[in-house]
Amino acid sequence: MATNPAGHGFFRNAIGAMMAARERQASRYVAGALLRYDDATLLANGYDRAELEKRASASSYPF
Repeated sequence: MATNPAGHGFFRNAIGAMMAARERQASRYVAGALLRYDDATLLANGYDRAELEKRASASSYPF
């Protein structure tokens, strides 16, 4: 029985794209949660408020 390599690639690409989208969503969520801490706590744990704000508001839309 022959297999369809294009079909296998489609599903692998679809799962990969879905996982990447969920990773971006999780990153935005975590950045938003970390922004609830004060600046001293963020700095003590190695985070920069400006970078977290940028990451929390990052959108995957091109417009």
